[in-house]
Amino acid sequence: DDGFQHLGLARDVDIVLIDATNPFGGGHLLPAGRLRESRAALGRADIIVITRSAHAPAVEAIVGRTSNAPIFYARPQLDSVVLKRSENMNDVSADARARKLFAFCGIGNASAFLADLRTWGFQIAGHKFFPDHHRFTNADIQAIESRAKGGGAEGLICTEKDIFNLAAVRGFSADLFYCRISFCVDRPEDFWRAIVSTISSRRKKA
Repeated sequence: DDGFQHLGLARDVDIVLIDATNPFGGGHLLPAGRLRESRAALGRADIIVITRSAHAPAVEAIVGRTSNAPIFYARPQLDSVVLKRSENMNDVSADARARKLFAFCGIGNASAFLADLRTWGFQIAGHKFFPDHHRFTNADIQAIESRAKGGGAEGLICTEKDIFNLAAVRGFSADLFYCRISFCVDRPEDFWRAIVSTISSRRKKA
């Protein structure tokens, strides 16, 4: 994220995540593309994690042209599904999977979230995407609920990140579920060993 470009930011380890489904944002820098820097900047990375894949040799080959950093893989993992109005915040994954849901979100890779929901066994009756970090309004939710009802959805589902951006919304007529998601890193022991080794090396140099 943009912390990698903020060179004045104190850091112990630079870990760069590359989304295998859209690894280099079309190859163009902002505003033409999604890259904040050229691919050559990967030479500053201590560790690189390729996400949403278990094996991406083409991405590895491109990374290897500018970086000698160790490469790991990580995939999204559904930890739980929570009903927003629930006071005890219990996992309600089974209940959510039994319903037809309308998905919405305002995140960087909305299509990937939709694909993840289907992989995790949810019945998706429709979807609506918003820009990353979108602050939802009552009008947004009314539009979402209207489309959800038209598509036969029995509830709404979004990411945990979206919940924080729904603070200005007064209420929902439909049940709203949200996903708590984490990333599962392959070879976790090697991953943490690489982190500790980098920190130790930097401290010695300091």
